[in-house]
Amino acid sequence: MALISLKNVSVSFPIYGAGSASLKKTLAASVTGGRFGKETGVNVVQALSDINLELRSGDRLGLIGHNGAGKSTLLRALAGVYEPSSGDFVREGTVASLIDPSLGIEPDASGVENIMLRGLVMGMSRKQVEALTPEICEFSGLGEYVNMPIRTYSTGMLMRLAFSISTSVQADILLMDEWLSVGDADFTEKAEKRMKDVVSKSGILVLASHSPDLIARECNRVIHLEHGRIVER
Repeated sequence: MALISLKNVSVSFPIYGAGSASLKKTLAASVTGGRFGKETGVNVVQALSDINLELRSGDRLGLIGHNGAGKSTLLRALAGVYEPSSGDFVREGTVASLIDPSLGIEPDASGVENIMLRGLVMGMSRKQVEALTPEICEFSGLGEYVNMPIRTYSTGMLMRLAFSISTSVQADILLMDEWLSVGDADFTEKAEKRMKDVVSKSGILVLASHSPDLIARECNRVIHLEHGRIVER
């Protein structure tokens, strides 16, 4: 049974050495969309504030809001990348995070070596990754390039490998920052089929997107974020 529960969850980031420099504050605020404050004399960016949310199997939640509204921060908190600074967070079920498919990719390592690296970052065991490697290589369609360093890949080849790895495991909870695009016309059809299959089999989907059509098509619940707060459900 998949479950996500957040009660009064906030996420803040300390800004050490920033002092009162307006330029640094402006730059940080433009990136995070958060609000500045102070905790024990240290400047902090309040990226998420008092988030209350409960999701169960069957929920497909769309996150909308301007750049910096807190969508990606919330996804990363749900994935366990960011730890809440306050509040209660409960998550039950396995998680697949498609927030950044290229996370863990090492340019000087081969495609096969990167399958292992990325798989470990995703929380799989070495044995699990080894068992999945042949299927991942075949699905990517990269042929002998899987034994060559990633730095020799085109952008399309890299995305094909990253996509193949990221969608190789079925999970109870699927977190996505926009719908994955592999940028390769020859790969698009089977990639779209794979993505729909992964989404349909997940217990909970949380999808952040700027596309109203995509949110309407894939989600049965929507929340609107502004400056790290839920302003509309």
